[in-house]
Amino acid sequence: MERQLDAYCAHLRSERQVSPHTLEAYRRDLDKVLAHCQKQGIGSWAALDIQRLRGVIARLHAQGQSSRSLARLLSAVRGLYRYLNREGLCDHDPATGLTPPKGERRLPKTLDTDRTLQLLEGAVEDDFLAHRDQAILELFYSSGLRLSELTGLNLAQLDLADGLVQVLGKGSKTRVLPVGRKAREALQLWLALRALSNPVDDAVFVSQKGRRLGPRAIQLRVKAAGERELGQNLHPHMLRHSFASHLLESSQDLRAVQELLGHSDIKTTQIYTHLDFQHLSAVYDSAHPRAKRNKSEEP
Repeated sequence: MERQLDAYCAHLRSERQVSPHTLEAYRRDLDKVLAHCQKQGIGSWAALDIQRLRGVIARLHAQGQSSRSLARLLSAVRGLYRYLNREGLCDHDPATGLTPPKGERRLPKTLDTDRTLQLLEGAVEDDFLAHRDQAILELFYSSGLRLSELTGLNLAQLDLADGLVQVLGKGSKTRVLPVGRKAREALQLWLALRALSNPVDDAVFVSQKGRRLGPRAIQLRVKAAGERELGQNLHPHMLRHSFASHLLESSQDLRAVQELLGHSDIKTTQIYTHLDFQHLSAVYDSAHPRAKRNKSEEP
């Protein structure tokens, strides 16, 4: 079973060309299923049936695995069995018809527009690090980039004259995004200083030694900006969530937001409609004369 699992992962890496992060997640999930099979004395993938797989899901759920994690595990199992069936090693898929237990859907954390302006419109010191970090924050919020997309960004992907950036997203899919005026200004100031570090490659964001900034370094700089300007925890994905929420709030164009975020399924983007509804509800509660409640009326 482990040998066939190794072959499937090699197939994902070489033929499907999935990202290292996705491959690691799939392998981790499938290793959980393999461990269960070994404990139950199941000697082949062909012997794993729907009842036994349902038992795996139930046990992991009882151990605290989220509905989202279990959905990913089932997706990994389906992919494995598609491969096994195609290779003639199996003739069924035990995950067919199985769904993970429903869990509470957590809404992503965002900054409201006032807090976003507070973060971005503070005074910027005239030095290398300050201008670089400001450009990072502006680009995250202006274009809704993922951390991996910003980390991998090269100079050739920036077109500041036309206000565009081309990024390589999930599944090696490229998309072209607008870059707002404030972000362009911040990037122009940063790029003038970037050359002073004698960069060793074409990375847009580099350290003082000229090396490409890694994901962890960018996370730490964003976190420091959040603590300094807002007195709160801040991470890159919160800026992406804020970008999406604010854009949807203003435009009401879900399809456009889906394209800008690079979501393959619009259901992923629909989470922001819940955030938008929360905002509208808050406005209603504070502004509508028949929605307000006096303190004296509260029990």
